[in-house]
Amino acid sequence: MSTLGIVMLVHTALGRAEQVAKHWAAAGCPVVIHVDRKVPKKTVARFRDAFAKEPLISFSKRFRCEWGGWGIVAASQAASEQILRDNPDVRHVYLASGSCLPLRPVSELIAYLDSRPQTDFIESATTEDVPWIIDGLGYERFTLRFPFAWKKHRYLFDRYVKLQRLLRLHRKMPMGLVPHMGSQWWCLTRQTLTAILQDPERAVIDRFFRQVWIPDESYFQTLARQYAIQIESRSLTLSKFDFQGKPHIFYDDHLQLLRRSDCFVARKIWPHAHRLYETFLTSDAASLKRTEPNPGKIDRIFSKAVERRMRGRAGLYMQSRFPVEDHENGITAAPYSVFQGFSELFENFEPWLARSTGVRVHGHLFDQDGVHFAEGQDSINGALTDGVALRDYNPAAFLTNLIWNTRGERQCFQYGPRSNQDVVWRMSKDPNAQISVITGAWAIPLFRSNQDFQDIRKEVARLQQIESEQLDVLRSRWSKARIRIWSLAEFIEAPMEPLQGILDEINPGMPRRLAEAPRMVDLRGFGQFLQNLKNQGMHPYLMGDFRIDSGQSVPGDADQRKPYLVR
Repeated sequence: MSTLGIVMLVHTALGRAEQVAKHWAAAGCPVVIHVDRKVPKKTVARFRDAFAKEPLISFSKRFRCEWGGWGIVAASQAASEQILRDNPDVRHVYLASGSCLPLRPVSELIAYLDSRPQTDFIESATTEDVPWIIDGLGYERFTLRFPFAWKKHRYLFDRYVKLQRLLRLHRKMPMGLVPHMGSQWWCLTRQTLTAILQDPERAVIDRFFRQVWIPDESYFQTLARQYAIQIESRSLTLSKFDFQGKPHIFYDDHLQLLRRSDCFVARKIWPHAHRLYETFLTSDAASLKRTEPNPGKIDRIFSKAVERRMRGRAGLYMQSRFPVEDHENGITAAPYSVFQGFSELFENFEPWLARSTGVRVHGHLFDQDGVHFAEGQDSINGALTDGVALRDYNPAAFLTNLIWNTRGERQCFQYGPRSNQDVVWRMSKDPNAQISVITGAWAIPLFRSNQDFQDIRKEVARLQQIESEQLDVLRSRWSKARIRIWSLAEFIEAPMEPLQGILDEINPGMPRRLAEAPRMVDLRGFGQFLQNLKNQGMHPYLMGDFRIDSGQSVPGDADQRKPYLVR
């Protein structure tokens, strides 16, 4: 007869529970099975018949087990009393569920426990030291009463908690017990378990814990501290939980992960994980190493999974649920560059920048007349098309999709006051954005146009107002982008230095001196154009200080212009 007894709590996937129970029994371990009272009698009868030829397997009195209720504790008590009464050789009792799966030969677990005959393995920590409490009920789960099931009667549960807080109702722990919490899956010695079950004040203790919320995580964890000779505050069962407190489910592709943990038992195993059951329900003791259980080796993977679930990936959004603004895990997925005024000031700026940097350079992606992808494409990665209606339905999503679908290749595009302005704040708050602005450069196409001067004046006033509001956003204290702003007059005085800085930032790992700048448009007469606007009562202040006869206003004149070509 084995010195290890198994208590199994079963409520679903009875076929898998049958396999595991017979596996325990084949190793000589007596098994007492508790089947949830909610399982139909006919189903239970067929389940019991499957063990007709198994003398080591028996069944305990059935209780209804509601999540967070007393039934799980009552079931554990009844099954433990039965296994201790019927098996005097049992030294340790291991509590498991029907979805638990032994990962190592049972003989290794028996030998491990026999070498520690007075050690109880039960996770037990005070409420102040427990980091995994979900939904805020810590010590209150002991001081308040919880007569309503949290899952079935959530409204009554919440209202009754609020009422008790309002009336300042408060219960005291019986006999000065200090509440402890931990995993419900324990392995206790006969001595400790007997002391708990035969405590002369058990009726008082049980009456108190019946009104505790989730007592299966605190009943044995608290009482074991009163009687145990030596406690190892850990469970021998590998169980991981997500950020909502729900257990992770192990599937076939977790095989190597479970092997790596070196744990004796794991839960919760998917009932259809055929490969896991076929692999671990064997008697090949040589297939695994005899080593100390170490779930910490896989904790990093689960921590990453929880972080991924809670924060997601930077720049990736679910189409069904967008995060709260400013609480997303990164607005976009990769760095990108935005240029305002450059394509107006320089001829063929996009091809020049593409040649100089090797990155993809688009035209005005948010222009009113269309989406101008690089090289005249009508669509791009991720099935993003040049349709204006699609882009303007959600411009911010258009931007984030563009960056996500092209990650690995830096994107550059043109922007301006004629563009859709709904993405200005988005770009301004994005640390991945590099925004370079030449203020007032949008006036150059108007200067070179043949429109009626009154129409030009109105358009200059409109665009200047838009860019002024843009600049307020870019200069706000909420901006996190890499932002550089020059006035048009300031920029054309010495264009090489800012152009060199832009290129260095786009390709930081490939610093090289700029050999040739793009060709600047002919600005002769631009100073007079600005003066004419002033004469008409419109003040074009964003362009900077242009003198009518200044050489900076006539960069096409070789005698007056400062050179910006480097040979």
